[in-house]
Amino acid sequence: QLKIGTLKRSDIRRYYNRLIDERNLKIATVDNIHTVLHQIIDLAVEDGYLRTNISDNALKELKQTRNLFTEKRMALTVPEQELFVEFLSKSPMYQHWFPIFSLMLGTGLRVGEATGLRWEDIDFENNTISVNHTLVYFNHSKGGCYFGINSPKTRAGERTVPMIESVREALMQEKENQRLAGITCDVRVDGYTDFVFVNRFGNVQHQGTLNKALRRIIRDCNEEVLDKAKDNKPVVLLPKFSCHTLRHTFTTRLCESGINIKVIQSVLGHSDISTTLDIYADVTKDLKKAEMQSFEDFLKKKDA
Repeated sequence: QLKIGTLKRSDIRRYYNRLIDERNLKIATVDNIHTVLHQIIDLAVEDGYLRTNISDNALKELKQTRNLFTEKRMALTVPEQELFVEFLSKSPMYQHWFPIFSLMLGTGLRVGEATGLRWEDIDFENNTISVNHTLVYFNHSKGGCYFGINSPKTRAGERTVPMIESVREALMQEKENQRLAGITCDVRVDGYTDFVFVNRFGNVQHQGTLNKALRRIIRDCNEEVLDKAKDNKPVVLLPKFSCHTLRHTFTTRLCESGINIKVIQSVLGHSDISTTLDIYADVTKDLKKAEMQSFEDFLKKKDA
């Protein structure tokens, strides 16, 4: 709908993002569209409508912002986690997501445990969070799909999680944000109400909504990083990840910190220690590789 002479690079970027986010096209399909569009804009450059081909590297940038070059990783690295938290805390568009994602990063709560959290489950005096139920959304035999409350599958799932300072601050921020916006919890699910995380309509948050928000956050964060990058220097970009990745990231940070394995099992609510040990083994394997690489680099410098 735009004249070719008025097109800008941002128009191409916005168009490709819309194809993926709104029309749900695969990256391979967008690649085919890009091939045709790039040739058309080449003709526009030849005929003097544009000075340069504004779609140059557009597909490469799209893949970079969405981290489509990288394999799926189970946990964020420390630099990726820092980038994610900093972007959320400073972004006017996404700042309202900061509290819930900070809580998940700082507690390892499953997404249903986080969205089902009530204010009465939080003890600010003793800095603890009581995990005693899960918010679920599924297809019932009568009435179709709607929210419900499930008890923890095992006794280990019902637990008390220590509240670190960053989580406490995130929860206080959420309380203040809702006060300023005049938002209150207007929903009752199986007798449960006064949920911590509600949307602007006072309803509970949906896992699908959270994951959809993450996709937009990853895209826009990476675009910002690439826009600020200079001289083709290596930059940290966010990989493609979901809410469950935040739980695994929390677990990874605990393992890296040398926390006792039984403590990790208790905090995560694992009924089987083997589940915790599998994660611990993966993390420590990567740590060993990194430490040995540092040792090798040290020896090389010493020999030099």
